[in-house]
Amino acid sequence: MNENREPYSYSFEPVDHDSRMQMNGGNAFTPPEAPKPKKGSHGAKIVAVAVACALVGGVGGSAMTAYLLDQHTTNTQTQVAAETPTEDENVVVNRVVHTNTGDKNLTPKEVYDMYVDSTVGITTTGTTSNGYWTSEFSASGSGFIISEDGYIVTNHHVIEGASTVQVALYDGTLHDATIIGSDASNDVAVLKIEATGLHPVSIGNSDEVSVGDQAVAIGNPLGTLNFSMTAGYVSALNRDVGTGDVPITMLQTDVAINSGNSGGPLFDMNGNVIGITTAKYSGNTSSGTTIEGLGFAIPINDAMSIVNDLIDYGYVTGQAYLGVGVINMDTTMAKYYSLPAGVYVDNVTEGSCAEKAGVREADIITALGDQTVESYSDLAAALKDYRAGDTVTLTVYRGGQTVELSVTLDEKQPEPTEETTDSTTQNEQPTQEDTPTYGEVNPFDYFFGGN
Repeated sequence: MNENREPYSYSFEPVDHDSRMQMNGGNAFTPPEAPKPKKGSHGAKIVAVAVACALVGGVGGSAMTAYLLDQHTTNTQTQVAAETPTEDENVVVNRVVHTNTGDKNLTPKEVYDMYVDSTVGITTTGTTSNGYWTSEFSASGSGFIISEDGYIVTNHHVIEGASTVQVALYDGTLHDATIIGSDASNDVAVLKIEATGLHPVSIGNSDEVSVGDQAVAIGNPLGTLNFSMTAGYVSALNRDVGTGDVPITMLQTDVAINSGNSGGPLFDMNGNVIGITTAKYSGNTSSGTTIEGLGFAIPINDAMSIVNDLIDYGYVTGQAYLGVGVINMDTTMAKYYSLPAGVYVDNVTEGSCAEKAGVREADIITALGDQTVESYSDLAAALKDYRAGDTVTLTVYRGGQTVELSVTLDEKQPEPTEETTDSTTQNEQPTQEDTPTYGEVNPFDYFFGGN
């Protein structure tokens, strides 16, 4: 899997943090002029694109921590997403419940006219620090409305690190937005604005998408070309796209996407959202060939189960959590000392399932279940196949022997805020900054150093 992605990893362009890098000068989202009324004009969708360093930065904060959201969370279909109301009157009962059925075979123009007003522009501001100085940033992206009372879906990397978020509707009105929840591992976020009578999108079924299906995206490329539509085709399914160390399975499309489009919807020709446009490959291959027409969207079925959890709980339930901090091995040194390929356990979180199962510092993890682990990416991908509560065999190399440990995976809890804790708890995984060495480690120094 890694080999297939590696030739393009240097040019991977996740959507919209390209904007963050480019917009320090103030090239933020520009609200449109109030549009002239059109017959049947109800809304449109958005495409997503951003710069690699930005999205990698978004996921990289937790890159070397061994927890991941379970890819196989039950997908909640839109038509049954209106769940039983709770006693909390603030819980939305107005979920997206509509799906366009039948073979409408709409034209791209008809899709645009139906859903352009379901698309939004998103502007964020915040501060970033490189350890020496702090600077301000502004960025723009896209999103789409999923309820009449103001719930909006976008990419995590669009709002990552933001201190303020503002949403621009198609009619030109601006609304301050609250971040309801965000999941970096799957690059999905939910916002809320105080508004009523909005026009939500229709949610489709990405499991029914086929290669060759026509698709339409609507968004805000470059943060200034507001509510632009592009059209194309679904090029491939189930592409594992490397967003940092954590791959995300996406739809591939040749629909044109650019920075500023991140977080917008990808439509089928029935007018249903089938994906969240998120990333593209760009640049040149090692042979100098220009990369064109390689865009990617998160399948809507995968996204909606996350969206529902974020709205209901503020975090994604069922995420498999192992409780170890790991470092990629120096493969040359490992081979020289006849050590297996794997990831080096730098630390074990106290009280975690890994500690209970007997995982130790300086172990080398070589497999999770039946999946071989040679890098952190492999471990992260393997964890996506499990849910919290699943019991799996973890294979480690220790003291010249292979040891198999039975681990019942924990559930990752939402990370405490600065207001609730100043230190790492067992519900957190250590980040890159928490580990003394980032990247590859010389196994000789650790494995034979008395650890």
